[in-house]
Amino acid sequence: MLRNLILIRLWKRLIFVVYHGKKASRQHSLTEVKVLDINFSALPSPCYIVDERLLLRNLEILHSVQQRTGCSILLALKGFSMYSAFPLLGKYLKGVTASSLFEARLGFEEMGKEVHIYAPAYIEAEFDEILRTCDHITFNSFAQWRRFKDKVNNIKTKKVSCGIRINPEYSEIETPIYDPCYEYSRLGVTLSNFRPTELEGLEGLHFHTMCEQNSDTLERTLQVVDQKFGDYIKTMKWLNFGGGHHITRPDYDIETLVRSITFFQDKYGVDIYLEPGEAVALNTGFLVATVLDIVDNGMKIAILDTSAACHMPDVLEMPYRPNIIGAGNPGQYPYTYRLGGHTCLAGDIIGDYSFKQPLQAGDRLAFCDMAHYTMVKNNTFNGVNLPSIALFSEKEGIKIIRQFGYEDFKTRLS
Repeated sequence: MLRNLILIRLWKRLIFVVYHGKKASRQHSLTEVKVLDINFSALPSPCYIVDERLLLRNLEILHSVQQRTGCSILLALKGFSMYSAFPLLGKYLKGVTASSLFEARLGFEEMGKEVHIYAPAYIEAEFDEILRTCDHITFNSFAQWRRFKDKVNNIKTKKVSCGIRINPEYSEIETPIYDPCYEYSRLGVTLSNFRPTELEGLEGLHFHTMCEQNSDTLERTLQVVDQKFGDYIKTMKWLNFGGGHHITRPDYDIETLVRSITFFQDKYGVDIYLEPGEAVALNTGFLVATVLDIVDNGMKIAILDTSAACHMPDVLEMPYRPNIIGAGNPGQYPYTYRLGGHTCLAGDIIGDYSFKQPLQAGDRLAFCDMAHYTMVKNNTFNGVNLPSIALFSEKEGIKIIRQFGYEDFKTRLS
């Protein structure tokens, strides 16, 4: 009991972690400490919890960019789709951007503002509903535009603005799986494949070449976009800078972002859109988990009731090692453990960490920055249950939004 009380006190002095670096390495550093009053011991385990106060901090930063430049910032649902937070997000952002019909419907129904969509290809049977749901549609190829052009032109109930995604063949992303400009990429039209004679009816160009990067990367990217596609931008109404902008990171250079936006506005008179997902939810959420067992096979291994494979897939896909409140690098503190999930996947390993006290079954751990690319990517492999979802607000404190069970697992199967 005393041990758990000590851990609870640690959780109440929550280290607020911010990240630096590209997705290839996802380097972490502690640059700010914020004391929060969330009692993690009151949560079910495992559980994602998002703090509205930290969301608000990010939203105020994003809104300041909109106010200074007149650009429109959209929530990329592929990164963060926690629609219980949409009432707050909708007060600051211009709308959402979707990668599928279902994401578009979610944004349309739950936020009710602008809905943009881009997909590498659209499914014929879904396109009529996409037209009813979306305000902006970006096509990945001129063949897709030709295929659906008549449907777009024949819609009578609303105006849908369409664009084409371009591939400037320039990126500074070091991990191929996240690089839209990697060799033989299927994403976007390169200059050699661009068809100026087919631009009639298209009002915008879209590019997405960044991932967790600062505005100096954007500035260099825009030089290439301007050089290659400037003659076509001048005929457009809007230009979408895509996502990957780490705007809410403390070391992010907002002045360069503002300068980059205003350069294209002044030169071409276009409306500018940005669609970060991660920047909206960066450093706003946590995943609370419990130690189930300690085993020893050459080193101490703690098995948790959470899973990298199921609950934080980016840990394996990037890969990267998330921070844990009160934990350090291996050997930094007296007791080092490898943390693993409770699936049968041999590689379901979160990482190696050290602690000031030995871990025991029943101890809880809090993983940092678990709002984005977690809830939207998790799964029920091995029949492992999904973490509960909670929201913390100043007014209501902890609010359990959703808990999952057997039926959620079963209804995904047949």
